[in-house]
Amino acid sequence: MTEPHLLVTGGSRGIGAAIVRAAERDGWRVTFTYRERADAAHALESDRVHAVQADVAEAERAASVLDTAEERGPITALVNNAGITGRLGRFEESSIDDLRRILDVNVTGLVALTQAAVVRWKQRGTPGVVVNLSSIAAATGSPGEYVGYAASKAAVETFTRGLGRELAPDGIRVVGVAPGTTETEIHAAAGDPGRPARVAPRIPMGRVAQPDEIASAVVWALSPAASYLTATTIPVAGGL
Repeated sequence: MTEPHLLVTGGSRGIGAAIVRAAERDGWRVTFTYRERADAAHALESDRVHAVQADVAEAERAASVLDTAEERGPITALVNNAGITGRLGRFEESSIDDLRRILDVNVTGLVALTQAAVVRWKQRGTPGVVVNLSSIAAATGSPGEYVGYAASKAAVETFTRGLGRELAPDGIRVVGVAPGTTETEIHAAAGDPGRPARVAPRIPMGRVAQPDEIASAVVWALSPAASYLTATTIPVAGGL
């Protein structure tokens, strides 16, 4: 029987790192990608966790990323976590280069890696699970903050729905998890480190999420407990 082996993109920090830790605790062998901050990536490594440097925006490298990951055994599940918001601000202030980078990371890279994994699972005749990280922004649109990012996540949710239905007869599940605002470094990277405190009053639960709370939903979606769930995105957003 093939040992469960999970590939997580963008696994060195924030929600990604929480997913890596939670999956390891749940019995998975984990390989994760990171683009920079090798120190943070290597700090997560263990005998069951391995880091691979890769930029998911380089869609043409998807197959080689899988090849590297599968040096430790066949991948049986994929979590597409890597994502960027771009700079916060009004849409007309966004540059085309920034918008292109958002789409390359959040959509094209995600689709390419998913396709590479699905091709292998179907060739082998094995089941698989894909969990795509979306965002509550796909539903709210994030006006005045990052409309381009919201649009990219709406694309992820449509991809999740369509592909999940297409692959259901093959025993391959495709599930989305849409976090609300979460306490990570992504806000500082977008230029607004104080955003979590600013938006917390708008959330019915009155606070933002912690990365481990999002990771719990992802690991559940990967598990046999979610065996009848596919083509669906689960909001984990404190009531939004």
